[in-house]
Amino acid sequence: MAWSAAALLPLGFLAVFFAWPVLAIITLGLREGGLDTALTSSDTWDLVAFTLGQAAASTLIAVVAGLPVAFVLARCRIRGLGLIRAAVMVPFVLPTVVVGLAFRAFWPDGGVVPIVLANAFFNVAVVARTVGGLWAHTDRRAEDAARALGASRPRAFLNVVLPALMPAIGSAAAVVFLFCATSFGVVLILGGARYRTLETEIYLRTVELFDLSGAAALSLLQFTAVLAVLLLGGLARRRRETALQLRGREELARKPVGGEWAVVGVAAAVVVALFTPVVGLVLKSLSTRDGWSLAGYRALASTGDRGTLAVSGLDAALNSLRTATDATAIALVVGVFSAFVLIGLKRSGGRLAEALDTALMLPIGVSAVTVGFGYLVTMDALPGDFRTSPMLVPLAQALVVTPLVVRMVLPVLRSVDERLRQAAATLGASPARVWVEVDLPIVGRSLVAAAGFGFVVALGEFGATSFLARSDAPTLPIVIARLMSRPGALNSQMAYAACALLMVVTIACVLLIERLRVPSGEEF
Repeated sequence: MAWSAAALLPLGFLAVFFAWPVLAIITLGLREGGLDTALTSSDTWDLVAFTLGQAAASTLIAVVAGLPVAFVLARCRIRGLGLIRAAVMVPFVLPTVVVGLAFRAFWPDGGVVPIVLANAFFNVAVVARTVGGLWAHTDRRAEDAARALGASRPRAFLNVVLPALMPAIGSAAAVVFLFCATSFGVVLILGGARYRTLETEIYLRTVELFDLSGAAALSLLQFTAVLAVLLLGGLARRRRETALQLRGREELARKPVGGEWAVVGVAAAVVVALFTPVVGLVLKSLSTRDGWSLAGYRALASTGDRGTLAVSGLDAALNSLRTATDATAIALVVGVFSAFVLIGLKRSGGRLAEALDTALMLPIGVSAVTVGFGYLVTMDALPGDFRTSPMLVPLAQALVVTPLVVRMVLPVLRSVDERLRQAAATLGASPARVWVEVDLPIVGRSLVAAAGFGFVVALGEFGATSFLARSDAPTLPIVIARLMSRPGALNSQMAYAACALLMVVTIACVLLIERLRVPSGEEF
């Protein structure tokens, strides 16, 4: 009963800052009649077709590129494996505006190809880590037996290994498709006015056209599609867990032999390709018409060409750091508390643990633009018109970070031997002291890693923040997008310089996370 009561706290947080705004959008779309108009408009279905088409193409590329990397992470013992793991993670946590500008450095005019490649670039890590997690548990003996019976290496892979990996591939593909279908910053920067998805159209109708009913109707369509993908992803995830239960224990990686070196070479090529846009962005930030220069970095102390910005780039950077810190702190409190509640509920039995776990994951699957839009139409009902509160943006960002914290902390908490807690309690330790003396030393590394991961995700969040950030307190991603939408060489140089700084912070956090990584699974 005590754990059931404790579950009301994270559920209450989700109810106020997630379910209420999203349901308000759904209600608005149905009440204003915007849904009927949207469903009968050919433009809407063109948006749906492009959204799903680019997401499918990006998913296919991410899966094909991620499989060789998954093999290296799961089955190979080679030098630099930790560096490869960190390098693959960097694109996944880079801010969307950074990735958008990185690809714009190669495709100044944007278009479908850079949109697809940029979305795939983001999500190779999802495939590599999810599939690699299952691949590390598959038994080599079936593949070796097929080879002994005369099957070639490709045939043994297709007939033996690939079927065993399909649950993980399906799970990863569902997650990647979801991320690509709700991609915002990349499509906004690379698509321009010509190529739009449901996500960018919702933003356009709300911010520029003030068509709230139309935006709400599109949000409802998007939410329905997201829910369907989440259900498919959940089915694939259950199949993956079943596969893990049927496989033998995890086997040790070994040095590649024969044709396996060719797969290692392909994986290395994928890693190099992932860093090509990153290097291009850095070079673009230093390049001017007159040659190499730090003019863009120096200009961050100003408000841009002809006062483009309301605040300087450095002020926006400081505001980003404060906002991301607040969001991370909120997410750590809610996420760690939720993890303890989930363990307590699981121990006491019942289905509430599964319901809470599912509820905590929902914010990842729902468009950040939809959540931000929902805040605009609901938060004025809270005391003092909460829409003007400086905590609104950190709360929206914390919604995205909290599921990640839960996923990183929960496996480690589950690994703590309950007998240690019972022994400490028997010796008279209070629950708080048990946490300090028993749990904290074990989960400390995962807490720091979760904080670092959450911080970089919050630092680069763009979807909900684009709705909610006040004009006098923008975050750095908002400033970057604003600079790129204004003419002037100085504005462009400032945008690329700001992206480079965000990227450096992101890479530093990823290296810290990998150094503190606790081997508790590879699934996102």
